[in-house]
Parts: sequence; C-alpha cells; structure tokens
Amino acid sequence: MDTSALTREQLENRLVALHRASLDLVRDVSPESLMERIASLACEQVSARYAAVGILDENGRLEKFIPVGVKAEETQRMGHPPVGSGLIGLLMNGSKTVRVANIGTDKRSAGFPTHHPHMTSFLGVPIRYGDEQLGQIYLTDKTDAPEFTADDQVVIETLAGYAAVALFNARLVKHLTERQESLTRRTETLALLNNLATSLASATDIDRIMEKALNHVTEYLRLDAGEIFLRQEAGKYLQMASHQGQSVTALWSKNQFQPGEGVVGMTAVGGQPSLIDLPQLGGGLAYDGYGFSPELNEAKIHQVACYPLSGRSEVLGVLCVAASRENPLGELEMQFLTAISFWVGTAIENVRLNLQQRRLAVLEERERIGMDLHDGIIQDIYAVGLTLEHARLLLAEDPASTRTRIEQAINDLNSTIRDIRSYILDLRPRKLHEENLMDGLRRLAAEFRANTLVEVSIQGPANEKIPLPQARALVLFHICQEALANTAKHAHARHVNISLWTTSDRVLLEVSDDGRGFDVEAVTLTLGHGLSNMHTRAHSAGGEIEITSEAGAGTTILVWVPL
Repeated sequence: MDTSALTREQLENRLVALHRASLDLVRDVSPESLMERIASLACEQVSARYAAVGILDENGRLEKFIPVGVKAEETQRMGHPPVGSGLIGLLMNGSKTVRVANIGTDKRSAGFPTHHPHMTSFLGVPIRYGDEQLGQIYLTDKTDAPEFTADDQVVIETLAGYAAVALFNARLVKHLTERQESLTRRTETLALLNNLATSLASATDIDRIMEKALNHVTEYLRLDAGEIFLRQEAGKYLQMASHQGQSVTALWSKNQFQPGEGVVGMTAVGGQPSLIDLPQLGGGLAYDGYGFSPELNEAKIHQVACYPLSGRSEVLGVLCVAASRENPLGELEMQFLTAISFWVGTAIENVRLNLQQRRLAVLEERERIGMDLHDGIIQDIYAVGLTLEHARLLLAEDPASTRTRIEQAINDLNSTIRDIRSYILDLRPRKLHEENLMDGLRRLAAEFRANTLVEVSIQGPANEKIPLPQARALVLFHICQEALANTAKHAHARHVNISLWTTSDRVLLEVSDDGRGFDVEAVTLTLGHGLSNMHTRAHSAGGEIEITSEAGAGTTILVWVPL
C-alpha cells in the first residue's frame, strides 16, 4: 500500500526533472559509466539507499553489474556479483516491474550471500528496447518511507525508457567501434602480410628470411619471443635456427627435436598448429610432453603457439611464439601467424631450390667443360704427341719428313692454344663498365680476334647514342659474348660479322659467321651450346631471339629487345 503518494503536480515536476537529467544519458557512450550514472540517478529520484544496474549478454545472462551505495570493501567481501537467482532472476526472465515491501518475507527471494548488506524494500524495473531486454534497474531501502510507491515505480519505469535508448546507443557505438577497430586491424594485417610477402619473395638468404619474419611477428603481435626450427640432415631432426626476444632466451629446454618429439616435432609431423595455454598446466612449466624452458615461468608466459612452415611437398620447419599478455591470441592473430608461416615456408623452399638449381648448373657446366676438354683439347694434344712420336722415329731416316711433322705439331699446338683461349673467353665474366653498348661490343670483338685469329667486322649506329636502359644493353652484350664463344668453340669460322641497329621501338643485334653450322633442332636446348641461356636472356628483357644455321653455310643469331 502506498504511504507517500505524490500529488499530480509533484509527480509531473519529478518527471520533468527526470527528463532533463536523462537527456545527458544519451551522450554517454561508455557502458560502465552509463550504468553508474543510471543507478545514481535512480537513487536520487526515489530516495533509495542502494541501487544497481545489470546488463544482459546476448544469451540473456547477467554480464555486468554496477552497484551504487555499497562500499568497495563490502563488495570485495561478498566475493562475486549476483548470479541471477531470486528476485533478480525473476526480473531478468520477466518483462514486468517487481516491487516488494520486504525482501526477507517474499517467497520469491533467494536471500543474501555472506557479508551482503541487509536490505528491506525492493523495486526492480526491466530496461527494455522494443522486445529486447537489455538489463534491469534495482533499487532497495527507500530512505524516506518503508517501501517504494507506485509513483516511484512510474518514475523509475520512465528512467528505464531513457536508459534503454542510452544503453542501446552505447552498445551500438561499442559494436561500431569494435568493428572499425577490427577492420583497421585487418587492413594493417593485410598490408603487413603484403609487405612481408614482397620482401620474402625477393630474399635470397634463409637467415635474413627468418630474421624478418620473427621481427614482424613479435613486434606486430606484441609477443615476448619467437623461434624457428628447421629440418636438417634430410629431415632426420629439427634444429633451432633463429631466435627473437630478450625476455626469454629459449622457449624449450632443448634446441633439437626428432620428428614427432615434443610439441615442435608433433607440429612438424602433423602439419597443424599447436596452441598451449600455460596456466592450464597447473603449476610448473616443466610439464611432461612439453619440455618448456624454465625461463617461461620467470617471464610469466601465458601462451605458446607452434605453426608448421609448409612447403609444396613437406613441412620444412616450425615457427614457435610465446606471449605473456593476459588476453589470448585471437582468431585474426592466429590467421596472421598461419599466413606468415606459409610465406616463410615458401620463401625458404624457394631459396633452397634456387641453391640446388645453381649447384646443379655448376655441376652440369663442369661436366660440359670436362667433356669439351676431353673430346677437344685433350684429344688435340694427344694427336700432337703422336705426331711428335712419329717425327722422332723418322729423325734418322727422313729429316725432311721429320721437319714437316714438327711444323705440323707446332701448328696443332697453336690451334690448341687458341681453343684454350676461347674457353677462357667463354668463362671470364664480362660487364659493361663506363662504356656504351657499341664500345662493349667492340671490346668483345677485339678480344675474340686476338684469341682466335678469326676476322671480325662490326657495324653500328653512327652517333652511337642508343636510348636503351643499362639492363637491356647488358642483355645484348652477354648474348653477343655467348655467340662469339660458341663460334670459337664449334664453328671453325673464318669470318664473323656483328651488326647493331635500331628501329622506332626496338634495338636489334645480329651475329653471323661463315662456319660449319649445326642442326638447330638438335641442339637448341643443349647447355653446351649456350643457346638456352640466350633465349632466357632475351625473354627476360621482353625481347625475342631467332637462331638459324645450315650445315656448311654458317650460323646467324638475331635478337631484339624493346627500347
């Protein structure tokens, strides 16, 4: 029964004051601050000793509970906020106001927890936005009357309407802010991944790849340490190859694992990420099956994650990271680590394949040189030896024939010397230093003439100023060098002609000889003739090359690159 009903004028004045006070609520976009202001305003409007505002989560459970009037030490002694039973649960699960004169005598009450202040009268009003209940306003112990009145209920229900709009706006702003932060974070992540992928794609040193990756990961995700283990000795074991982080010098008690051994070995074998929450280990970190370093306990590491560095056909290693921060790695961060691991694995595999290809090329070149020396120069020297042996036998019987044999041996030796010089010409690296393309071609022609005694003619632009980028000029220079080397080794030519000219959009180079020629179809892809190298160089500069040859009629190489 109401004991202190207000006159209509008094009620209207209170509602007008409440309206003015509530206008400020919609300007507050912080849920915690807004809840405290609503509770304080409710206390003032109905003269309550205690007030609180509870907010529900998406599943209808009590997510936040902000009290007013209860001392901080009393809140701490209670241990936990309400769990949603008794009158509070009734209000959470219903849609109507609950007003009680005495909590202790109400059958719906679940009582108070230990150390909870004694409370008598109760007024609870749901905060509803449309059909959705956002939370509740709780009021207890009216100070100027034994219980809350119907007029108090009208005032608080009106406040709940304002609170619903304010809380809904605050929730909307929070969601929009979180969404904006998430989009910003994703944009930053994609930009970082793009930059890292670009730098890793052009990297040629595995140590540099690992250093870049660990620096990006630890700095961007604010991690304490990172390590990379790589497979060694044809995959027999994984060795720690790189470490980043000062607070922890080692994540594991050992720096080498067998495949399938520990978290590192299992990640390498299974090819799936492993995430370990260290507090779940229940104490010391030297946990069976994990083998963590004792330093993790001292650094208060909360999480360790391992990601496989996957290549095209196998796992090349494992990326390990450690974090001491309270908030765990989120889904976006896990995706970032997965992408980083993929790029690192791909980059390492590319470097290794490139090294293998270079080693194979060196071996093939050595084999080619060995075969050419055996089939050419060594056989020629052996033939000279036979000629001299024959001359020694004829020395007493036929001096004239002996002289002829010796002169033949001398000529053969000179020819062999020219062949050796041609090999030197082929193997010696060439560069365009401060000279233009025509000067470089003239230098090649002069060296070729001196080493082979073959006549060379060269023609080019009169003004010699060709607007060609240095990289493309070097391509033509190297193709001319390889063409002359092939002529020296295989053509047995008497004359070589080099021509360079330009059109409106390209530069053309032609190298022709009058040698014995060859079957183009049979040797186009043969490493020994260097023709595949010429094709590769021309295509890398955006040009084309055409090679024509006929047995007994010489060879012509025509190449062009765009200006």
